[in-house]
Formats: sequence, structure tokens, C-alpha cells
Amino acid sequence: MTATAPQPVRVQVPPRSLRHDLRAVKIVFHREVLRFVSERMRVISSLIQPVLWLLVLGTGLSSLMATGGGDGVDLKTFIFPGVCAMTVMFTAMFSAASIVWDREFGFLREMLVAPVSRGAIVIGKCLGGAFVATAQGVVIVALAGLVGVPYHPALMLTLVGELFLGAFALTAFGVLLAARITNMQSFFAVMQMAMMPMLFLSGALYPLSGLPAWLGVLTKLNPLTYAVDPMRQAVFSRLQLPPELERAFNAGVTWNGWPVPVWLQLLMVAAMGLGLLGLAIVQFRRGD
Repeated sequence: MTATAPQPVRVQVPPRSLRHDLRAVKIVFHREVLRFVSERMRVISSLIQPVLWLLVLGTGLSSLMATGGGDGVDLKTFIFPGVCAMTVMFTAMFSAASIVWDREFGFLREMLVAPVSRGAIVIGKCLGGAFVATAQGVVIVALAGLVGVPYHPALMLTLVGELFLGAFALTAFGVLLAARITNMQSFFAVMQMAMMPMLFLSGALYPLSGLPAWLGVLTKLNPLTYAVDPMRQAVFSRLQLPPELERAFNAGVTWNGWPVPVWLQLLMVAAMGLGLLGLAIVQFRRGD
């Protein structure tokens, strides 16, 4: 009998469509959440530092203010919005670091050759990182009562919404950084170089009023400033403070004497997040 030649197996790759891209966004988002939940040490370690800043540093600064005649102002209350922003910043940037990790182990290449848009992968990554970072921030928000911030439902919802907006922009920034970096050591070096100036120039740990002119300019150029100030405005709107203390500790952001409204600051953060997302998508489409 004559052996029959095996028939070739045809593999049909489904065409790209919006439905497939949305499914890819969902899968990448789900993967980010599962990775976060499974790494308990990461959850614990990322919460220790903000809690130390809030309770230890805040208590020390409050004692110093009381000694210097700053009665009526609890520094733990003042730095609370900044610590919330710091929490989502660290978590968002660490979420973006997983891109470099996936590249080193070859998993990223498998994702990029899938029959879906690379933009869908980036969007899922940014949404997943923002969700995880916001979940971390919610834990800090839950400590509000310990630092003199009232548990008002509208305030809590406002803070969570602003945290998510800032987390999305920060995750997009981290993804943009990770798009061209090939090893973890380089990414963490660049991340530290970017994060620390952003944190200390955002007004998270000290009032923006009364700063030297050169430092005031740097705070206005810092994107994180426009994520921290709306949260501080929301917190101070629920406190009863004398006008002089309100002006000293909640002066807000001003451009040449004009107070920047909260809605414009949030719009700027959203625009920066979408702009960074677009740049990250362009970088991934150019990469391998």
C-alpha cells in the first residue's frame, strides 16, 4: 500500500477587531490584578513606607509645629493628601516595572505578536496598574480618621476618584519609561531619578505658600503638584480652620497670582495621562 502524505494543518489567525482588542484589554487588566493579589509581600511592603511617613514623620512634624507655636494645625492632616499621592505613585511605577520583567523573560514578545493591537495591551496595562495603585491608596484613605480627616462619604469618593486619575497618569508615565528599557536595574535607577524630585516638588510634604521664587516655579512645572493639590483642597474643605491658617497651609496653586481652579488641575492631569498613554502606544508600536 502506498503511504498517504499527511495533509497540512491550516492555522487561521482571526483578523483584528475592536472586540478582540477589548478582550485583550480585559485580559491584561485581569493579569495585573491577579499578579498584585498573589504577591502579598509586595502589598505589605508598598504600604509600610506611606504609613511610616503619615504616622511617624507626621507625628514628629506636628510636635515640632506645636513647639514652634503652630497650634491648631496637625501636620499629619496636612501631609495626608501627599501620602495618598505617594502611595499610588510608588505602586503605579512598580506596576509599570513588570513590563521590563516580562521583556527579560520573553513573555512580552508573546503578547506583542498576538493578533491584537499593541495599543490594547498598553491600555490594559495602564488601567490595571491604575486600579491596583488606587486599591493601595484606598487603604491609606481608610486611615483618614487617625489623622483628623473626617469620614465624609463625598470626601472619600472624591479622594478615591482623584487617586485613580493620578494613578492612571503615573502608570502611563511608567509604561512610557519601560517601553525602551531592557533591564530592571536601569528601570529602577530611572524611576528613582524621576520619582523623588516629583515627590519633593509637589507640595506633598510642605505648604506651597511662602516658597522662594525659584522653588515656586519648579513646583508649578511639576505634574504631580496638580494631582496633590485637588486632594488637599478636598480635605481642607471639610475642616474648620481660621482664615490665616487656611491661607498658610492651603494656598493652592497659582499662576502669576491667579488661583488655578481644581477642575482645571484635574483636567490637566487627565490630559497628561492621555498624552503619556498615546506616547507609550507609539513607543510600543515602534518596538519589538
